[in-house]
Order: sequence, then C-alpha cells, then structure tokens
Amino acid sequence: MKKRLFALVLAGAMLAVGLPGCGQEQEVSAKLDSSRPVSLTVWHYYNGSQQAAFDALVAEFNAGVGKEQGIYVEGYSQGSVGDLERAITDSAAQAVGSMLLPDIFSTYADTAYALQQQGLLTDLTAYFSQDELEEYVPGYIQEGLFQDDGALYLFPVAKSTEILMLNATDWEPFAQATGTTLEELDTTEGITEVARRYYQWTDDQTPDIPDDGKAFYGRDSMSNYFLIGMKQMGIDLFDVTGGQVTLRTDKAQIRRLWDNYYVPYVSGWFLRLGKFRSDDVKTGDLLAYTGSTSSAMYFPDQVVGDEESYSISCIVRPAPIMEGGQRIYVQQGADMAVTRSDAQREYAACQFLRWFTAKQNNLRFVCESAYLPVRIDANSMEAMDQVISEKGLNVSSKTYRCLETVLDSFAQIDFYTSKCFVNGYAARKVLDYNLCDRAEADKAAIDALVAQGVSRAEATAPYLTDEAFDSWYGDFCQALEKATAPQTQIQ
Repeated sequence: MKKRLFALVLAGAMLAVGLPGCGQEQEVSAKLDSSRPVSLTVWHYYNGSQQAAFDALVAEFNAGVGKEQGIYVEGYSQGSVGDLERAITDSAAQAVGSMLLPDIFSTYADTAYALQQQGLLTDLTAYFSQDELEEYVPGYIQEGLFQDDGALYLFPVAKSTEILMLNATDWEPFAQATGTTLEELDTTEGITEVARRYYQWTDDQTPDIPDDGKAFYGRDSMSNYFLIGMKQMGIDLFDVTGGQVTLRTDKAQIRRLWDNYYVPYVSGWFLRLGKFRSDDVKTGDLLAYTGSTSSAMYFPDQVVGDEESYSISCIVRPAPIMEGGQRIYVQQGADMAVTRSDAQREYAACQFLRWFTAKQNNLRFVCESAYLPVRIDANSMEAMDQVISEKGLNVSSKTYRCLETVLDSFAQIDFYTSKCFVNGYAARKVLDYNLCDRAEADKAAIDALVAQGVSRAEATAPYLTDEAFDSWYGDFCQALEKATAPQTQIQ
C-alpha cells in the first residue's frame, strides 16, 4: 500500500514536469559536449576515510562516465556538519565573504527546506523517472518530498541509523560477576537498570571510598532520543501537516524519557564528556553508547587512561527501544540537493548522482564509510558481501559488524524521520540541549555536595521528585513553543 501511494504521488509529479528520458533529458544531454565539459562543484562534510572513498569515486566518474558525457566534478569538504550547514546558509543569504552555492551539496532536511522556500533548489523529478525513484528505499525518497505536490528536493546518497556499541573487554567481568545479559540492553529501561547495577558494582570495588561508582552509558543525539523514543511510544513529537507543526508533548511519555536519561545522569550512571561518546569510551569513562552507524569506525581499539592503556574489543547491538514500544529506528544522514540553475547544469548534476548511487558504486562508498546503502536491492548482506569480494575491499571488522547488525534485520525495521517545518532546526536544538544541559548542571551541583561529604543518595533526592520533573517539563514545553513560534499549536 505504501509503495502504491508513493507511486501515485510521483506519477502526479511526473505529469506536472514531464517525464525525463522522453524529451527534456534527451534534449539537454544532446547539448553536453565532452570536449567542453560542464564543471560541477560538490560541497560535503566527509572527512578521513569517508572523504577518501568519496574522492576515489569522483575521480573514477571523471575518468569514465563524466569524460564520455562532458561532466567534471570537484568535491570539497567543508569540515564538520555544522561548518557545512553554516557555509550553505551564508551562501544562500549572500553573506559578506561567502561563496556562491555549489551545484550539489550535502544537507539535512531542515536546512534544505529553508532553501527550497527561497526557491533555490531544483525539483529532481524533472530528471529522474518514477521507475528510477522506485528503486530507492521509499522512506529515503519521501524525506525529500517537502510538500504534497510530489516535487523532490533531496536525493539520498547514503543514510544511517543508530546502533549500540559496547566495550566488550570491560563488559565481560561485570556481566559474569552480576549475571547481567546483553539482552537487557535491548530496551531503554533495561539500559538504565544495567547502568545502575554497573555503578553499584564499580562502587563496591573500593569499599573504603563511598559513592565513586562509574558511569556505564551515554548517547550522542538527544534529539533522536526524544523523537524516536516518542515515536516508539506511538507519538509524533513534531506532528507536521502542510508545513505546520503541532507539538505533542504528552506529559506521561515525556516523563518516561526524563526517567531514563535525566535520572540516571544525575545519579552518575550516564555521562557525556567528550565531543562524541566514542571519545568517552576511549578514555574509559563509559562502556557503551548509542550513536550513528557511521560512528562505528571511530569506536576505539584501546582505552587510554591516565594510569594505563589497554586494548579492547567491541560488541555491536541494535539500538534500544522503549519498553513495550514499536521497533522504530531513526532515519538520518545528509542527502544531496541540487542548486537551481539551468537545465544543462541541473541535468549534469543529476547524472552524477545517478552514477554515484548505482548499486555497486553506492555499496563501495558505504562499505568504507559505515553508512547504509540507499537502493532497495543494495540493502542486504548478500549484496554487500558480493561487492566486497568482487572489488577486494578492505572493510574494518567494526564497520562490517555495524552494517551486518542493521542489514540483517532491515526488512523488519521501521525507519522514521520527522517532517520538515519552519524553525524545525531551532526545535531540534531544544531537544538536543535542553534536557542534557539541565542534567549536566544538576549533576555538577550534586557532585559538589558529595565532595563535601553528603551521600550521593541524599544529594540527589531533591532532583528526583515530581516537583523537579514538573519544573523542568514546564521549561521544556515553553522552550519548544518559543523555538517553533509563530505557527505552533500546543496540545
């Protein structure tokens, strides 16, 4: 049913803009001249091995299909995701010192939506047929359909979801001593209980030093925690219709999220110190975290502490779900947008995207970057193993296990991303920082009391009351309302 509805939407778009391959595409392609290639600029945020993989594929395109068709692509990393988003926003606003928007750029939906509202993006249905688009994972395509008119403004090139990564070396003695099982990590509530148990177990190792237990767990994206946690409980926190958002901040469900992040955080069971939680695993401050599949390559091979360093191995598990909730995981990862220009440049840009996401090319990229492939026929371990064998790819064991964890159950997972709306970026920032900033500040106050000789239980107690939750909940709802004004309704 979903595929039929998706096909109908795209069919309407095709009728509105004209089927590519039947007129416009042939006409434009005839104007491409291999002796005078169209030069395209691509901005992205890939770094390290991801950038190396992207650059290698771009070079292959330029030497082959690009040379034959008269298309030359140059890729430029803008640094981090934040750096890229700022560069795009500044270019769109024609800020002093900014560069012109590139022909193609990586972007998240919230930023792309704002640019589309300014008329800066190309409707890609002018260059991709309905049959072509149906070869991609439907949810990935639907993310780029901002309105109900079938126009497509984002093209998927590599996606990601979340997984749980665990320091297996330090997990084993704890698990054996306490009877804790890996299956307990399958739910959000289970992780909270395991983290409490781990804190107590490590505290018991030094009976002469009270309240010095260690944290067990952290997570990278708090906005994912809110959006996916609520969706697993059957609620769209950002309920968007026609570009207008209604906030579904159901108090009972938000309390469950508070109980399973704020409470364990101020109690010392959860922690976030470095820029990413993989950094905290490397320093030995955490054993486990929930993060993007693309973070797998950054999971450390060693714990490097002040007094000792030692090698560790890892375990990859599916991301936890709320107890009793639906098996829904986040769909994330920047897509590619094509800047609105002229038919020749737009067509050339789409030819590159078409080539880059061809089955084998896309699988080669994701194998070396720990992203997920975007085509339906590529989302299987069989397809991935075939490309690894045929191309002789050297895929790290961590990346392989991460992809295996997701792809082996791909057909049974529902992926979710919230729809775009005005001020969606600001709303996500509230989710990212509001609760965790409160938790960090309150834990610092608790730690100060503990350092003065107050027991942690006594110091923590005032922060765990219904009144404490109500106070934060009111501030949280107010912050969301302010971020999403003026078009917000509160229910």
